[in-house]
Amino acid sequence: MSKGGSEMDTGRRVSGWAARDSAGVLSPYSFTLRNTGPEDVFLKVLYCGIDHSDLHQIRDEIHMANYPLVPGHEVVGEVVELGSQVEKFKVGDLVGVGCMVGSCGDCVCCNSNAEQYCNNMIFTYNGIYHDGTQTQGGFASAMVVHQKFIVRIPEKLAAEQAAPLLCAGVTAYSPLKQFIGSNKSQIKAGILGLGGVGHMGVLIAKAMGHHVTVISSSDKKKDEAFKVLGADAFVVSSNATEMERAAGSLDYILDTIPAVHPLEAYLSLLKFDGKLLLVGVSAEPLQFNSSNLILGKKWIGGSFIGSMEETQEVLDFWVEKGLKSMIEIVKMDYVNKAFERMERNDVRYRFVLDVSGSELV
Repeated sequence: MSKGGSEMDTGRRVSGWAARDSAGVLSPYSFTLRNTGPEDVFLKVLYCGIDHSDLHQIRDEIHMANYPLVPGHEVVGEVVELGSQVEKFKVGDLVGVGCMVGSCGDCVCCNSNAEQYCNNMIFTYNGIYHDGTQTQGGFASAMVVHQKFIVRIPEKLAAEQAAPLLCAGVTAYSPLKQFIGSNKSQIKAGILGLGGVGHMGVLIAKAMGHHVTVISSSDKKKDEAFKVLGADAFVVSSNATEMERAAGSLDYILDTIPAVHPLEAYLSLLKFDGKLLLVGVSAEPLQFNSSNLILGKKWIGGSFIGSMEETQEVLDFWVEKGLKSMIEIVKMDYVNKAFERMERNDVRYRFVLDVSGSELV
């Protein structure tokens, strides 16, 4: 099938894995996709990355969960069917779906390529779509998504490599994009936390020509940071001597830690007018002393994923720079074990589910 009518009342039943309660354990689940409208794309899911925010969400730690809940917002799929008004894609195209599948389309954010900040932005899963149905994510065999919230996967980028870029990649790329074209001879970057988003941050910052210091709580990943990711320096945050030596040395720190952590020590690493960029979601409040900001003209800011335009940009950037994500591919029946390992930082550096190669029922 290719193009349908004005609306295809599909009633398609699909299979996936869902959490039923805040225990956050996933198991097989069958559900019906929403109707496919004239600007919608019906796609078969091939791969889906596993994000730390998935863990927070299935446990009802952020954004009150509506169960059953099918997670997954780093989705790579193949176009199977198109609505009658879809012009951007064709059947057989390899496409991606990130963290959002809708927005109001009329606000300042939507009209300035910043849809992720729209007050009515619709999350890929655990959201309510325009027709009142609950959105379900990419831990499933298929999805229906509006063409505006789909990106094209470049031909030279493998599907499994593309998946982590749709959240982790663009989450690091969006705040670092501001430094492109800087007149500084070399920007001194800090990447705090070396997980899924952190390793993307190192790769992106290096590709932008920054001098990159990895900041981690231990030296367990030190060799990998240097030899595999190409970092220039490594600071163990629990080592007072190393932290003191690095004080006032960084133009920015990309803070990717998805848990409660003290900010004071990291603010001391910033230069005058330096920026602490928060992209890791903490389920509890973070604290800092305002005098450290005021006296050094330092800044704390947040950045939420990226726009649709930036999502396409990071995919193209990955190909242009010849970058490669560090991933571990697993089947769906391993997903609960993958979450356990991710929680204890036992992954280098991103799990990607082989959805189409898994038994989902």
